[in-house]
Amino acid sequence: MQPPLDHRQIVTAGASRVERPTSGKTALLSTQRQARRLLVVLSVAVLAGSLSGCVGGTPSVNQPGSTGPGVAAPEASGPAAGDSGAGPGTPGPQASRPLADTSAGAPNASAEAAATETVRQTVTDALGRLAAGTPKPATAQVSEALTGAGIAAGVLEVSQSRTPTGLEADAIEAAVLQGGDCVIGQVRDGAVAVTVLPVLASGKCFVGT
Repeated sequence: MQPPLDHRQIVTAGASRVERPTSGKTALLSTQRQARRLLVVLSVAVLAGSLSGCVGGTPSVNQPGSTGPGVAAPEASGPAAGDSGAGPGTPGPQASRPLADTSAGAPNASAEAAATETVRQTVTDALGRLAAGTPKPATAQVSEALTGAGIAAGVLEVSQSRTPTGLEADAIEAAVLQGGDCVIGQVRDGAVAVTVLPVLASGKCFVGT
């Protein structure tokens, strides 16, 4: 028969059995606390490193006249007040020049118009006299009437009074080259009509030969 355990031994033994899990929990809590502290320390270190990187990139105080990064330099909007804006190689303001005198072209145009009108009147009178006596004149008669009135043969063109088949033409025409104009007269059954048309690109008044 075993001797009964002492009350203190039982309590102590019970306490021993009870304290064992308590000490394990305490160790676990201590380990968790250390891990949390280590995590907090690492987080603070990372945050400090990030802040130090940002602070390291901050530009220092700019010197007078210098432009810091990220600040656009003011663009020149033009010459300052009192500045003519003429730099090296840039021509300065030139004095205004008088406009070209174009009034000389007006008398020339008027003279040409007057010469054309003179030729038109000459052709009208010459063909009128011819048609009065010959209502259907021949080519040679028209040429003689106009050259006799003072028209140069070099500027005169006269159509044929007969067709290639030998028939009599309904009308005969004559043209006088005057500058950039063609004074064209027509005789049809004794009636005379005179008009002024621009010269052709060929430099003549009639098409063909």
